[in-house]
Amino acid sequence: MSLTIDITGLSDERLLFTPSPLAELSAMLHVLAEPAHHPDLHGWAASTTATVPPALAERLTEAEFLWRSSRADFLVPGIPGATLAEELDAVDRIDDEQYVRAALVTACGISRLAHRTASPLTDPEAQERARELALARGPRQADFADRLLTDPPAVRALVRRLLEDCADAFFADAWRRVLPELAADARRKTDLLVRHGAVEALAAVSSSIVLEDEGEGRRRIVVDKLQDNTANATGAGGATFIPTAFGRPHLLVVSAAGWRPVVQYPVAAPGVPEAVSLAVVQQRLEALAHPVRLRLARTIARGPHTTGELAAAWQLSAPEVSRHLAVLRRAGLLTTHRRGRYMLYQLDLAGSARLGTDLLEAVLR
Repeated sequence: MSLTIDITGLSDERLLFTPSPLAELSAMLHVLAEPAHHPDLHGWAASTTATVPPALAERLTEAEFLWRSSRADFLVPGIPGATLAEELDAVDRIDDEQYVRAALVTACGISRLAHRTASPLTDPEAQERARELALARGPRQADFADRLLTDPPAVRALVRRLLEDCADAFFADAWRRVLPELAADARRKTDLLVRHGAVEALAAVSSSIVLEDEGEGRRRIVVDKLQDNTANATGAGGATFIPTAFGRPHLLVVSAAGWRPVVQYPVAAPGVPEAVSLAVVQQRLEALAHPVRLRLARTIARGPHTTGELAAAWQLSAPEVSRHLAVLRRAGLLTTHRRGRYMLYQLDLAGSARLGTDLLEAVLR
């Protein structure tokens, strides 16, 4: 599965790297709503939750579906502003139709609503479908959807005030702390883009993003995401890449029709390994799924072994051991070093541990 962004005919300079206060605020709100997604931020989430006024906490709970499982597109600006106020002003300029559709996608927990031709603001059948889907997600979502369909301006004003109150309560201080890091990362990516082109700049964003040249000037950005979808950056005048300190490990993509494509990507953090693609994870799981390779992995987890030692220990031929070690090596699960004329193989414990502590404990048992 993948999400593609068509950039055919688009010059590299139309790829914009810049921080966004609204996108970072929505990332923080997601952390507060789903702290289990962000173990590195448990301390921040716990301390912030403890200091948020009860009335604000209740209002956040009422609206959290706007950023909990997915984020409403208007919370991730296509053209970021210098301040949160500027970006909220830009959201205010979005027409009710576009705003309501984006909000209902998150409220209903289903993206198909966004592709319906009938307007949920004027078509009774579309309204009923939206209410039905929202009710399936819970009474809070149903109540929000009903209010949004009945009086969009009032709900929009409530959401803006909520975001402004979050800025006063916790966002402003956190934003001042992370902005220098985000701005520096955006500058580095822009410099890569100018000096070496889009291929290297996008590779530096994430291992889950590649630029495919299909010939005859056709180019597309391919992002490893759960959904199959396409977006057209050429028609939107470009695509935007927003660094985030609070979004890790998520790679968020805005791809709905009518919106400028946006990718919000996590910046590198000291002491945190760079994320690998889902394809690499799958390759590692498949490598360890074979019973012989798992047996070899358990053996070399305890210390380095030669091919001959492994063959003798498990009554295998040396070529058979070599073939299995090659699979583990291609998956990035082995370290090697030479001792005289012998090559020694050992399980990369750090890489294996990233697959899960249960796996590491099992191979070391």
